[in-house]
Amino acid sequence: MRCFFHIGYLGTQYSGWQKHPDGLSVQQVLEQALSKLFKKPVYIVGCGRTDAQVHASQFFFHVDITQPRDYDLLFRLNNILPDDIAVFDIVEVADDAHARFDATERGYDYFIHTYKDPFLGGFSSMYAVTSWDTGLMQQAANLLLKYDDYHGFCTMPNRQQHTICNISSATIVADDAVDKLRFHISANRFLGKMVRIITGKLIDIGTGKLSLDEFEAHLANPLLPWTIKPAYPQGLYLSSVKYPYLQLPNRSNFTQMLFNTTSR
Repeated sequence: MRCFFHIGYLGTQYSGWQKHPDGLSVQQVLEQALSKLFKKPVYIVGCGRTDAQVHASQFFFHVDITQPRDYDLLFRLNNILPDDIAVFDIVEVADDAHARFDATERGYDYFIHTYKDPFLGGFSSMYAVTSWDTGLMQQAANLLLKYDDYHGFCTMPNRQQHTICNISSATIVADDAVDKLRFHISANRFLGKMVRIITGKLIDIGTGKLSLDEFEAHLANPLLPWTIKPAYPQGLYLSSVKYPYLQLPNRSNFTQMLFNTTSR
């Protein structure tokens, strides 16, 4: 029996989703917990990857469960997981369902605040900017929907089979004081650090360091050389993952609590 696990996590203490030798990963913690419950090695497949210190308010992984159980797996798993990883739902799916390859759309939110706040430091990125041109930032975000080759917005494009991504939405939202901003983007796929690279360029546009024409030039001619500087990781959340056969609502209201905004 194959099951999708619907989870969320704060990535602050982790070296990313995927297991690797350089630090503790979210995947490693979950596999250790499941292996403890099932009393045998368990390996899981995630819907994607997140970088070190990046969060996920919605994430899915799948695992095949072959042994019967007479206990509440959701309760027991949450009981032994650390507080920064939560399982929201466990859903039985078809045996050939795949958490990564079957996802048709993923959405990310990036949060920015402009003043030092001890309650936001680990959950939003601080950029001490006193004046933003959010209108120009939105114009740049609108350009993302006109192009589909993001070779120039990837740290290692040569490791990709291709760099084509179909972006379906990209919006900038700010509160009335323009001291909190949120960038939302959805697409069928994303490249390595692509969202953080785009966010970094939008920040440059909003602060007058990059023109709209310069930004579009690299969308229209993705092989043009330019400096890649990703935005900080801690402001980024994987916030939605959709499947043809499964579209669960985001179970965490944290991002709404973090940033209750009005459109400008």
